[in-house]
Amino acid sequence: MAQRIQNLRRAPTSERMAKALDLSGRRWALRIVWELRVGPLNFRALQASCGHISPSVLQRRLHELRAQGVIEKIPLLGYRLSTSGEKLFQVLGQLDKWSVALDPG
Repeated sequence: MAQRIQNLRRAPTSERMAKALDLSGRRWALRIVWELRVGPLNFRALQASCGHISPSVLQRRLHELRAQGVIEKIPLLGYRLSTSGEKLFQVLGQLDKWSVALDPG
């Protein structure tokens, strides 16, 4: 078992996985994806649903998520999940189920 863990630690992380971990590890990025699960939201509605996010940070995260193809900007409606973002949301749904199992209360 210890040898297996050592081998995993030495294994190189693919560039794609490194990018995914970097983006998902940025504060608010996954929260934005989570809030867009119900449909498009404009900037103000998204900011309100996220709580205490500053406008500048929200703008930065929206730009990063758009650049990675996770969200799309729709004229007059705001932002929505792209096909890629919907797949990411499915992963978050599994994380939500896992979190309930950890703390059912």
